[in-house]
Amino acid sequence: MQYDVIVIGSGPGGYVAAIRSAQLGLKTACIEKYATYGGTCLNVGCIPSKALLDSSEHYYNASHAFKTHGINLDNLSLDMAQMMKRKTEVVAKNTAGISFLFKKNKIDGYQGIGSFKDKNTISIKKPDGTTEEISGKNIIVATGSKPSGLPFIKIDKKRIITSTEALTLQEVPKHLVLIGGGVIGLELGSVYARLGAKVSVIEFMDSIIPTMDRGLGKELQKVLQKQGMEFYLGHKVTGATSNGKEVTVTFDAPNGDKKELTGDYCLVAVGRVAYTDGLGLDKIGLSVEERGRKITVNDHLETSVKGVYAIGDVVKGAMLAHKAEDEGTFVAEVIAGQKPHINYNLIPGVVYTWPEVAAVGQTEEQLKAANIKYKTGSFPFRASGRAVASGDLDGFVKVLADAATDEILGVHIIGPRAADMIAEAVVAMEFRASAEDISRMSHAHPTYTEAFREACLAATDNRPIHI
Repeated sequence: MQYDVIVIGSGPGGYVAAIRSAQLGLKTACIEKYATYGGTCLNVGCIPSKALLDSSEHYYNASHAFKTHGINLDNLSLDMAQMMKRKTEVVAKNTAGISFLFKKNKIDGYQGIGSFKDKNTISIKKPDGTTEEISGKNIIVATGSKPSGLPFIKIDKKRIITSTEALTLQEVPKHLVLIGGGVIGLELGSVYARLGAKVSVIEFMDSIIPTMDRGLGKELQKVLQKQGMEFYLGHKVTGATSNGKEVTVTFDAPNGDKKELTGDYCLVAVGRVAYTDGLGLDKIGLSVEERGRKITVNDHLETSVKGVYAIGDVVKGAMLAHKAEDEGTFVAEVIAGQKPHINYNLIPGVVYTWPEVAAVGQTEEQLKAANIKYKTGSFPFRASGRAVASGDLDGFVKVLADAATDEILGVHIIGPRAADMIAEAVVAMEFRASAEDISRMSHAHPTYTEAFREACLAATDNRPIHI
């Protein structure tokens, strides 16, 4: 078969690239090695983790907050099997949706492992062992990423696990030792903490979510500690061993003291690495970076081999589903002869704990390092009428604006529905709005987004109304 575009991988970047290519009139194929479309995000990442986060939040509220609302429950219990069953059903609905969209857009789907025979020919090794070849004028590599580990720790997938196995546990851990205080680890750690597990977080850096604004990490740690999680920051893990039903994790304190924790599960969540194994990149003269296994691309996301593109987790930048989606659309439009654009500075980052954490643009640390003069305005959710009504008092909105022009340079939120609220900040910054612009726009009352307006009022000339 001859195609205009062949996409290898059907995660958020891959399936969006395929759909947009088809919309533009390009004959398109998409290759997926698993039985269902959607890649890591839909199958063992974004979607199942959010299903468990929502379920565990309902349980936590039922056991901790309902009484304050006048709702009394007797004999509250947890049905772990049903919770996991619902998660599986959520995943199935989403992956089935991708199949529907492929049929709607007349995209040919192939199941198997795709690899380069040459720059225009892809060999597909099918589950039954047979091989098929298809040809394309343009190839898009969208194979995503996989959990990375530590070289001195053996992942047995039973007691020493990755995020993939953490999504399928059939019991609530008594004590979950979490290696890594980043987004993935904290989300999954908070799931099991809400369900009653003791969760201990060991993080090498001196702050959790260390790539985000430090104020967000400090506030999130305070909230998660109230939920029962404990933290060992600035500690270096040296080993983890399993002896049946227990795992012992050893680590060094900042002062050099030797420590250890014993739990029934250890979740290793130290990041992800690009999945480029088996692609046969060497056959077309491509290699990957030694660290991170990333594929080098130009500003059009094209590799050094003409007609071969790469997007998402296999190229530089944040490993985020929505970043991959934007790049999928971008490449399809480049191939079709259009001139699309992505502003990488305005791709938001989100942590789906509760409260949620969301940010876009520059952090205070980045602005200081770049010697950019800025002003800041913040507003706490405990001063928000909507937050008081819902009982979500933790967190704040912080706005960073240029000291001279008042242009918004960064927005950092920890609080209720921060993941949705950040979209207003993205729109504002895409159109280069000033803090005063937002402060003069009407916001419905009572809503959480009023906190963004108040933070902008604070940044404009220090005149928030409600504090």
